Parts: sequence; C-alpha cells; structure tokens
Amino acid sequence: MEAGPQAELGTLLPVWSALPFAGMLLSIALFPLLAAGFWHRHYAKVAAAWAVVVIVPFVLAYGGAAVHELVHMVIVDYVPFIILLGALFTVGGGIYLRGTLRGSPAVNAAIMAIGTLLASWVGTTGAAMLLIRPLLRANRDRRHRAHTMVFFIFLVANIGGALTPLGDPPLFLGFLHGVPFSWTFTLWREIAVVALCVLALYVLIDLYQWRREEALVRQRAVGPHEPLSIEGRHNFLFLGGILAAVILSGLWQAGDVRVLGVRQQVQNLLRDAVVLCMLVASWLTTPARIREENEYSWEPIREVAILFAGIFVTMIPTLAMLRAGEGGELAFVIRAVQHPAHFFWASGGLSSFLDNAPTYLTFLSTALGRLYPGVPERAAVARLIAENPAYLQAIATGSVFMGANSYIGNAPNFMVKSIAEEAGVPMPSFFGYIFRYTVPVLIPTFLVVTWIFFA
Repeated sequence: MEAGPQAELGTLLPVWSALPFAGMLLSIALFPLLAAGFWHRHYAKVAAAWAVVVIVPFVLAYGGAAVHELVHMVIVDYVPFIILLGALFTVGGGIYLRGTLRGSPAVNAAIMAIGTLLASWVGTTGAAMLLIRPLLRANRDRRHRAHTMVFFIFLVANIGGALTPLGDPPLFLGFLHGVPFSWTFTLWREIAVVALCVLALYVLIDLYQWRREEALVRQRAVGPHEPLSIEGRHNFLFLGGILAAVILSGLWQAGDVRVLGVRQQVQNLLRDAVVLCMLVASWLTTPARIREENEYSWEPIREVAILFAGIFVTMIPTLAMLRAGEGGELAFVIRAVQHPAHFFWASGGLSSFLDNAPTYLTFLSTALGRLYPGVPERAAVARLIAENPAYLQAIATGSVFMGANSYIGNAPNFMVKSIAEEAGVPMPSFFGYIFRYTVPVLIPTFLVVTWIFFA
C-alpha cells in the first residue's frame, strides 16, 4: 500500500479495530462446526456483515483516507489475487490425468513429493490445482483420506513453494524489493528438513490408516490397471503463459497509472489482462467432457472469493497497525522480535492467519530498520544478505512454511479444502485441522528447524 495514508492510519487505529478480523476468523472456524447448514446457505452474508462492521465505522472515522485504503485493497490486492487464483483453478481443471492411480501410501507419497518439487516452479496454487484432483481420484475408494488432503496442503500448497520467488507471493514480493532471484535457492536445507520430516510422518500415518481399510478397498488397489495418459495437455501452455506474465510483471517497469485514485503499475494491469486471457482461452478450448470427468464446478472458487473478500477487508486495520511498527497499537509485537528465531515464529505465526505477503514485508522492514536504519531499501537488503542472512532466512521460511498452519494461511489451502469437500471428503473443521494436524505435526517440525537453523 502507499506509505503515507497507510502509515498515518496505522498510528491512529485502536487495537480493538482488529476485533472484526477475529470475528471473521471465528465465523469460519465455528459456524461449519456448530451450524453447518446455516453456514453453507449464508456464509456470503456472514462475510458481508463482518466487512460492513469494518467499513462503516472506518469510513465515518477516517473519511477519505479510509476510502482510499479500501479502494487500494480492492484494486491492488484483492482483484489480482482472485484473477490469479481463478485462472489457475480454471486451467488446472482442464487437465485430466486418465488411468489407474490407486491411493496406496506409496502412490500418495509420490504425488506429494512431485507436487512439493513442482510448487516452487509453478507456484503453490498451480501445483495444488494440477494434482489435487488426481489425488482425490486415486483415493476415491478409501474411507480414511482426510489426512491425505491435509498433508497435501502442508507440502504442496505451502512448504514446497519456498525455493524460488515463483513459489509463493511473499518471496515474489521480496524479489521485487531487491532480494536476488537466486537467493532463495539457499533455503534448500530448511525446505529439505521440513519436507522430509512432514512426508515421513505422512507415510507412517497413511500406512496405519491403509491397514485399517476394508479388505474390498485394498483389493481394488491391486486390480487391473489402465495406462496413464493426460488429456487437455494444451492447458500447460496457458499455465506457462500465466507464469510468464507473473515473472515479467516483476522484471519490467512500465510506469504507473491512477485507477479510481489509486496508483497501480502498468505492468501489473497487463499481467492481470494476460492472466484473464489465459483463463478465457482455457475455458473455450477445453472440451466440457474433460471438466465433467474432473468433477469441475465453480463452487470452490466462489467460496474462496467470497470468504477472502471478508478476510481482506477485515484485516486492513490489523495490517495497518503492524506496518506502523512501534508507532501503532500492535507495537508490542514488533518490539518482541529481536533475533532470527523471533522473526521465524513472528512472521510465521501471523502468516498462519493473515496474508503472508504483507506479513513478510512487515518483518523485512522491521529487520532492515533495526539493523540498517537510514540505509536505502535495496542497499539495506544487500547488506542484510551479506552480513545477517539468518534474519531473511527466518522471515522467508516462517512466512511460507507456517502458511500451512491453518486453512486461511495461504489461498490454495482453502481451495484444496473446498475441492476435497465437494468430492465427498470429510475434511476436519478449522480447529480440528489445527489441533489434530498442525499442533502435533507442524509445530514440532518447526521447533526442530528453529533449533537447527536459528537458535
């Protein structure tokens, strides 16, 4: 966001202005658990209500500055976010892997390993949308499959995206702010430790669940095999077009324009236009039969678009206070962050529930301001990498890895959940996800990472 209005609002907002964001998160967490029917019918109204709770007093209290922030969020953050997700969802839904894939522990682990490797090159959303439907079909005959979808979120939708700036939005923002493209390759040790630990735990759990499957299901897993083949292969060209547009938007500077009073970069507008063209081209050129066999529908992306609209609006005050640093009401969070281990857990903890891209930038700015006050940003980033790389490693890995801690930590998490539920998989609730999987699996793994790399 543009620094002036945002910094000023961040210093003026009271801490209780973060309550609607907490209410939005609790609604996502509790309504599906306590009133599933109501939530399914009225989640759009609930999201709209929380958004109104923020917008009305925000605009009444701060006038034009608040309107500017809201319009900025829509034009610069939300619309490009939904365009990219919608395009990847549509293109991925046009690729059909035909043939026999049986959901044994070995096959499931192989799909997750491939997805983890792909995620840094086609993005976590791209890898997740390519592989979630084949994984669902492979496990269609299994009773115990929710854990497979959760570990898929862990590995493919999050952890695998930390190796390049293409993998996850916070790393791409770092690239735009002066972090060399190849620097993220140095994170391979952290990625390897986390990915291998999580994948090994998955194999152990899935072997246990596999043994619990009924004999008939196990018998189907060793039945006759149909050779694997890919239909809708031309969609890989559209996927390449999306990735090229994203990369070029970070390398090419074409100036700024004003859209409804908000400064937007020309290359970003062209990127969104190209991405939309890829979406339309995929939809028009892919036979309807392929999407039907993929069990494609618009409901998952519709749910993501509506709920994340509420999340983006309600988190504006929280992000503004964080970005205000020690001048805002959340200064205690900034002051508590001193060492690399603190940055790892602070950036990761907030990325579990806030958008991890602005969280990454918040703590990158905190580190630069603390270690190199007054130094221009790009020069400070170069010195940080040369003299104190552990700080940047902690911020980058915390922001990417801990996006897996909740359904809303990263956009593909919720998309995978929605697609899996539409396919009949009984996914855990918001808190069930955290207490059954995040706490026993991810938190100990991240403690090991802290001890090895940031202690």
